[in-house]
Amino acid sequence: MTQTERDENLMIVVAVEGYSQKHQISPRDTLALFMRHDVNRLIRRNYGALHTQSFDEPLLFAEDVLARKLK
Repeated sequence: MTQTERDENLMIVVAVEGYSQKHQISPRDTLALFMRHDVNRLIRRNYGALHTQSFDEPLLFAEDVLARKLK
């Protein structure tokens, strides 16, 4: 596994944990929600921009994606 892949995984973990705490759902349910709406793939795809931002950015990104998809 490359360092970039590790960083991408860490961003997904941060987003899942943050989302589950903020919205009071289990991390397992959050991960299922992310997978159902391709949030994990989108975080990985946007790694180039997200890794230059604050550590909260993957969570904010995930919330934006889900807000659009769950309308």
